[in-house]
Amino acid sequence: MPQNNTHVEETLHPNKTRFNNSNNPNSSISINNGDPKAILINTQLSHLNQLNHLSHANRFPPNDLLVMLSALLQKIIEANDILHTDGNLNPVIPSSSVNATSTSSSFSNETTHLFNDKYNANVMAFRGRNIPAISIYSYLKRIIKYCPATNDVFLSLLVYFDRIAKRANNTVHTQEDAIMQDDTTESPSESPFQVFVMDSYNIHRLIIAGVIVASKFLSDVFYKNSRYAKVGGLPLEELNHLELQFLLLLDFQLMIQKEELEKYAELLSRFWKRQQLQQQQQQQQQQQPQQPPPT
Repeated sequence: MPQNNTHVEETLHPNKTRFNNSNNPNSSISINNGDPKAILINTQLSHLNQLNHLSHANRFPPNDLLVMLSALLQKIIEANDILHTDGNLNPVIPSSSVNATSTSSSFSNETTHLFNDKYNANVMAFRGRNIPAISIYSYLKRIIKYCPATNDVFLSLLVYFDRIAKRANNTVHTQEDAIMQDDTTESPSESPFQVFVMDSYNIHRLIIAGVIVASKFLSDVFYKNSRYAKVGGLPLEELNHLELQFLLLLDFQLMIQKEELEKYAELLSRFWKRQQLQQQQQQQQQQQPQQPPPT
């Protein structure tokens, strides 16, 4: 991590902001917009966006990026929730799956078992007992409101999630790839054991951990974990643990080339255009008068 990064501190109301299943997902944190510190944060964020104006990712207005990002993540977790209705979203490969008839095959299967078992422990750290009431979009809006960051930080979530999925699931293609490329394209056959699966129970924790890691690595302005914990609705000790688990899942491979970030920005833009086109087609179909049945 860069050593000259700047911590930004701001007083938050000490109200509880933990994840809950209540019908009121609104934030209990409020900031006075006239506070000089808040103005300073907005000025710093504007400066960072100006410095990164050459990046393809920053062609999106921040709110538009959050809308597109939340729509993609929501589609992914809805698909995964349907596919894993048995509640066992992150299965551990059983020891009985090791084939003892062949020495080489046994060693290979045992290695795979240990690999998946290690990553399963890392992934399960993000799984909550209940589904948070706050939507993905509202959660992202809450983060950018109280912990402002550039577009690159939020777009890097897709890069990091994809890297974790490919590494933990030992596969080249991920569900994220299929959704972003073409909704009509048949997804590649999945491994019988998917160690890393984003779902409704872990997506919020993955987001806040990813934002922390990306902010500290990519940005010159970030916040202490105590602030991220209040904004994210998690105990500080748990958030510190999640940050470490996120780094372990990535194998500390945090560097993102500009071309790679631009590729994901383009994929996200294409996904959003398809979504808008589908919505327009559905609206047109609903507006068309129904033909009376033949007599």
